[in-house]
Order: sequence, then C-alpha cells, then structure tokens
Amino acid sequence: MANIMRYSPFSDLMDEMFKNFMSRPMRFMEDETGIQMRSDLSEDDKNFVIKSEIPGVKKEDIHISIDGNRVSISAETKRESEEKEGAKVVRSERYYGKVFRSMTLDSDVDQDQAVAKYEDGVLTLTLPKKAGAAAKQLTVN
Repeated sequence: MANIMRYSPFSDLMDEMFKNFMSRPMRFMEDETGIQMRSDLSEDDKNFVIKSEIPGVKKEDIHISIDGNRVSISAETKRESEEKEGAKVVRSERYYGKVFRSMTLDSDVDQDQAVAKYEDGVLTLTLPKKAGAAAKQLTVN
C-alpha cells in the first residue's frame, strides 16, 4: 500500500521564512545604516523642544530646516579609514551615511527665535511657537 500524505503548499514557504529564525540575533528598531536618530518631542505654552540623539556626528554635518510647522533634521557621518603598516583590519563596524527625520508640529514655529544646541551627541532644538490667531469656533446653522 502507498502512504497517502496531505500536501500543504504553504508549509515549504513557512519553513523557509522561519528557517534559522531563533539562531540569528534579533535587531528591533534598528536599521542597516548604523546611525540612528531617536527623538523626544515636548511642548509647553510657548515652545516646542525636540531632543535627538545623533552620536558620532560633527555639528557641521547637522542640517536643520524649518518650514512653517514642519521641522526637518538631517545628519551625515563619514567613516574615517586608518591604515597601519603591518596590521590589517579584521572587522570594521564603523559606518558612513545619512539619517533624516521630519516632524509636523501643531502650530507654526517662529524661525527667527529658534535655537539649536548640540552637546555630547544630543541635539536640542528650542522652537518658539509663532503667535497666531486663536482657534475660531463655528456655529452650525
């Protein structure tokens, strides 16, 4: 007698997808660029404050753009190669690349009063809210 087996077309696909899943290191919330920009946004009555971690970047390589209520931050880091006579690089984990982050805020920003400070790998933006008209309430007729 022949053995009868039930065929599932997805079993091979699922096996391939999860092959060695637990043996590989897991990396959550990390991209392949090696540089990340994690940010915190807070606000009070007068200002928005954005704190972004951008380690290993020179302040000259950070660019900030403000357009109304949209704030964009980009930063670039470059790998510096170092050669030593008689030595070879076994493994290099340093990276060069660019990271970009953009945020839309609840109100427009006063660009003239905005302040950017970069210290110990943390960029701090203090963005004063632009004085504007109060929200208008409409009545339904």
